[in-house]
Amino acid sequence: MKTTLTNSRRDFLKKSGITAGAFYIVPRHVLGRGFVAPSDRLNLASIGAGGKGGSDIRNAHNGGKENVVALCDVDKSRCANTIKHFPDAKVYNDFRVMLDEIHQDIDAVTISTPDHVHGVAAMACMEMGKHVYVQKPLTHNIYEARRLTEAARQYKIVSQMGNQGASNPAQAWMMQQFENDMIGPVHTVHVWTNRPVWPQGIPVPVEAAELPEVMSPEDWDLFIGPAEYVDYHPLYHPFKWRGWWNFGTGALGDMGCHLIDPPFRVLGLGYPTEVECSVGQVFTQDWVPEDIPEGCPPSSHVQLKFPASERNPSELTMIWYDGGIRPFHPDLIPADDWIGEPGSGNGVIMIGSKGIMTCTVYGQRAQIYLNNGDKVELPEDFRTDNPYETETEYGHQISWTAACKAGFDSKEHKALTSSFDYSGPLTETVLMGNLAIRSYALGKGSGRRKDFYGRKRLFWNGEATKITNFDEANQFVGRTYRDGWKLI
Repeated sequence: MKTTLTNSRRDFLKKSGITAGAFYIVPRHVLGRGFVAPSDRLNLASIGAGGKGGSDIRNAHNGGKENVVALCDVDKSRCANTIKHFPDAKVYNDFRVMLDEIHQDIDAVTISTPDHVHGVAAMACMEMGKHVYVQKPLTHNIYEARRLTEAARQYKIVSQMGNQGASNPAQAWMMQQFENDMIGPVHTVHVWTNRPVWPQGIPVPVEAAELPEVMSPEDWDLFIGPAEYVDYHPLYHPFKWRGWWNFGTGALGDMGCHLIDPPFRVLGLGYPTEVECSVGQVFTQDWVPEDIPEGCPPSSHVQLKFPASERNPSELTMIWYDGGIRPFHPDLIPADDWIGEPGSGNGVIMIGSKGIMTCTVYGQRAQIYLNNGDKVELPEDFRTDNPYETETEYGHQISWTAACKAGFDSKEHKALTSSFDYSGPLTETVLMGNLAIRSYALGKGSGRRKDFYGRKRLFWNGEATKITNFDEANQFVGRTYRDGWKLI
């Protein structure tokens, strides 16, 4: 595939001194193939500097071992503490302006915006030769995930997705136990979360709402970015954007990259071959469920199927639950043991021929229940070769900055636990569930007689990024972009 730029994007690249055929900008203080000298501090920028973005850029800053030169956010109240923490950083509300003005002073960028901006922001940075750390889910849709994965290789970018549990040593322990044939080939995986913990499955807001004092109409337009324009409403920003397809990816997008990561990694999974789902319904009148295709459902139940892999010589069914629905205790897990985390709100169960492996968010509470009744738990002193794993968030951001200094295809780069070569296919798998959920809402007519014709078992060709038995579902592989923000 090739990136085609809109006219406004071409104008931006011209102003930046870049042509469509030569995107790579050699960073300051070059060494060899454009790598920053290992003895030098990285110049970092942040796109989305509030909330999780604040901790991402602080962790990457690593107590001053790196340098933060710019912060970009459309809502200065949300990132006020980050701005205060980095008083020398230039502050922007438009990442395109930031890249235009100071791209030569930036080596690497953390991107922690709402989901719908991840793809366009990361691509803009990578086309300019900037290494990128992008919050989970990597992108808003499958097409963007595939493009970013390809672009990281094309532009020789050191990449990392912000699913920090990928760097948890517990995952390496689970991989070791599986390689030692502790639980045998796995045939069934259950994954669940108690999300959403924000309003979801609710009617689209229609009443007028005033912008917060700290945001201008220009700021709101920048928040919208590539999405379809809607007027501001507090049910969209802050945080609640997750429950609307225009901006977010629902409970599955929020937690899937954390919870599906362990089985995806341990079992060496690739693209699923099929997906089917059902969703929770809300009734405010007799017999007629609420029909809100613009919003994510209050709960969902998704089944994905995978072929045998090099690591797992068995076809596999993965079942996802959200909205407070979870699986039941398998027979091997004692009735009084929590499944997943305490309270059983989030968790993973991998069922093999010889036993069951479980964990919760970020791979925590890893343990094994064997068919003979034995229980094996992660040793407290288990360590890997990652020198940063005892740092905050298992050194997930610090490992990335070290790899940025070492350069593309270095051993530090290859040691990253969630570079786009891995996290791109993982994100595609997560978003495959959302494709099924959105297809499930397709219908004709209204009221009791509405025909929901998209409620099908969908077959997926991962290499071609296409549903093969229901073409209308393919509209959800990508999205429609606003003028000036197109990524194709």
